[in-house]
Amino acid sequence: MLNDLTEAQLKAAKAVSKPYKLADGGGLHILIKANGKKLFQYRYRHLGKETTFAIGEYPVVTLRDAREKRNEARRLVAAGVNPSHARAQAKNEAARAAANTFEAIGRGWIAHNERSWSPYYLKQVTTTLESDVFPIVGRKPIKGVSARMIREILSAACELGAPTVAILIRQWCSAIFRFAVADDFAAFDPVTALKGFIKRPRSKHSTALTKEGISGLLKKLRNAPGTVEVNTAIRILLLTFVRPGELRNAQWSEFDLPQAEWRIPGHRMKMLQSHIVPLSRQAVTLFEQLPRSSSQALVFPNTRDSKRCMSPTTLNRFLERLKLNDQFSAHGFRATASTMLNELGYPTDAIERQLAHNERNSVKAAYNHAKHLPERKKMMQDWADLVLSFE
Repeated sequence: MLNDLTEAQLKAAKAVSKPYKLADGGGLHILIKANGKKLFQYRYRHLGKETTFAIGEYPVVTLRDAREKRNEARRLVAAGVNPSHARAQAKNEAARAAANTFEAIGRGWIAHNERSWSPYYLKQVTTTLESDVFPIVGRKPIKGVSARMIREILSAACELGAPTVAILIRQWCSAIFRFAVADDFAAFDPVTALKGFIKRPRSKHSTALTKEGISGLLKKLRNAPGTVEVNTAIRILLLTFVRPGELRNAQWSEFDLPQAEWRIPGHRMKMLQSHIVPLSRQAVTLFEQLPRSSSQALVFPNTRDSKRCMSPTTLNRFLERLKLNDQFSAHGFRATASTMLNELGYPTDAIERQLAHNERNSVKAAYNHAKHLPERKKMMQDWADLVLSFE
């Protein structure tokens, strides 16, 4: 008969020195082990061989649940299917489904490309996907992620005033789908339908400062509110005209102040090529005057977390408070130096090299790198003498 056991019998069953079974019927029994565990099992024959199918431990699995699982297993046996094999296949399919989620494949795409990316770009991609994409569609099987779902993510970014971020998200999601297609995890890239959905905002190029603008800046810096580090960073940008990100991420190990040189490693440069910044006497003094602890690696650490560099917005917010003009930003020091140095007749190759603009011809680039260093050292000192005379 089926269903012979009762809950009272299961609760009352005690462990003895040897395992024993209490039958429920229909192949279902509970095994009482010597250690006190009570395990539901189903005995059946498949292809002439008797086999045991583990159902679960009591009381996590109730008597009612055990009977339902027994009945499901009996139906499989009647259909010629081995319940143990069916469960193993279901587990494999679940594991494959977990590996096929948008996040799993997205992280696989990141791992595949990270060696060819700069640390900054790797962090940008990972952080954006983790904050804006994975929480929305990360757990879904990639084949179940539609263009409409990605479109909603893009729209949310645009509503927050970040259309440029939305464009990057679209590009990265499309790349993840193409990566999935190559591994046969997806049939096509639905994100291609969203090409053109986000209108790229018109670039607002930072204006260059004039002689009068530089003079005004230097005068305002004398009594400007804010920390010594931020004030000094602005002065250093004026004297070195490196990219703001290159300065914010600068580490003391990159500097040889006695030799007046700053060597930025390639992995921190936009073009992934190492760059030498000759330092004027005034720039060296500014670096030497910066507060610095013995264990401090970063030249401009974040005030909240010394292991992170100064925030990207810190410099621009500082310049906004100085009210130079609406379009000037920290990046504008590069345009300022380029414009004025070209007008003063300095060699274009030396200026371009100092701006770390990419040289398409690699042989010529290596030649220019060596040829223009002494010239650039003189130019950087002349530049510092000139702009500081405006004050």
